[in-house]
Amino acid sequence: MIEVFKTDVRDPEEARKLTFEIDTKFAGCIANFDLTDCDRILRIKHSAKIDPAVFIELLDRFGYQAEVLPDDLPTLK
Repeated sequence: MIEVFKTDVRDPEEARKLTFEIDTKFAGCIANFDLTDCDRILRIKHSAKIDPAVFIELLDRFGYQAEVLPDDLPTLK
């Protein structure tokens, strides 16, 4: 499963620290940021059922905000 979050992380060094924190705290998780995207996307790939709120709280502890982006697919007409 892949969770996608909109964040307010701007600094690449901070993004590296956060991905390291996620990767080490949550076994089986692989995190990465796309800071070039307007939503400064955080993607977390994981195999276990993990509540997205856990990741939001982790970023909050480091002073950042995150929100889950819905995985709505556009409908074709």
